Amino acid sequence: MISKVRARVLPASQRRTLDELTEDLILSAGDTTAKRSAFWTMLTLSAVIAAGGVLTDSTATVIGAMIIAPLSTPIMGIALGSVQRRRTGSITVVLLACLLVIAIGMLMSLVLPADYDLLSNSQISSRTAPTLMDLVAALATGLAGAVALARRDVGAVLPGVAIAISLVPPLVVTGVCLGQLSGWLALGALALFVSNLFALVFAGMLVFASLGYAADADRAAGRPGRKAYVAMAVLFAVVVVPLAADTTATLLLNAWTGRAKDAAQQWLADEPDATVTHVDAQSRTLHIHVRTPGDLPPVRALLDRLDGRLPDGIPIVVDVQRGRRIDAGKVGD
Repeated sequence: MISKVRARVLPASQRRTLDELTEDLILSAGDTTAKRSAFWTMLTLSAVIAAGGVLTDSTATVIGAMIIAPLSTPIMGIALGSVQRRRTGSITVVLLACLLVIAIGMLMSLVLPADYDLLSNSQISSRTAPTLMDLVAALATGLAGAVALARRDVGAVLPGVAIAISLVPPLVVTGVCLGQLSGWLALGALALFVSNLFALVFAGMLVFASLGYAADADRAAGRPGRKAYVAMAVLFAVVVVPLAADTTATLLLNAWTGRAKDAAQQWLADEPDATVTHVDAQSRTLHIHVRTPGDLPPVRALLDRLDGRLPDGIPIVVDVQRGRRIDAGKVGD
């Protein structure tokens, strides 16, 4: 059954040899001087372009950086080396590359004013709160990239573009946030990169081992790189657990803010021209932003409407457009 699936995914006529794959993915194989020169040059340029795109909140510029970013090469080299059970130096290359990109992000962040709101930048805010779906997307990307690398009839640029989209921008955002002394935001962006890194390596290992690139001894025993797989599975689980928890918290928060907005709209239903603009959570407190030309109804009625829709104990604050702020109390009190 496995052989039939392998034949469909990668026909023998299109399968690249191990030597060809090693030449493309391992920087320490073949003409190392030329390969390393090209890698570090393109990585530096892609990091500068990505930083420029992040700082100007330009999606098009960030995409341009993704296209030329070569970071996927040593990452897939880690996967290939793992199934071959040999050291290739790819891990060291990836670590040094991460430090370089983060340093460039920190350096270029110096142009930002001290009071710059990082979360107002969509390129930053979208990469500082990773979720489980980001991990799923990276895993699918890794599977597609590994299969494309192993086939002769798929352009070599395709997997690099597909994989790089999840790598350089989060590292640049990590550097920018560190440069602005926003440690928690930097940690969120770094978590996104690390989760994508593990997903790509794990997917690459699965594909390369399944397609027959495992070490001869392991392949004969029917357990390609068992120790490597166990290590990657443990690391993968370490990433999945917090991302799953964060995703669950985000889904719950979205549900609660939606219920709070519905309750607030019902609360203001009898007030002419009164509207609820939005609801958000700040420091474990739910803020209900309203716009009204007149007085507000008693806030006790709002808390009564929220009772049973939200967990007890959540503080509620009503922010009025004219600058008023009313501490309504806690749900369930």
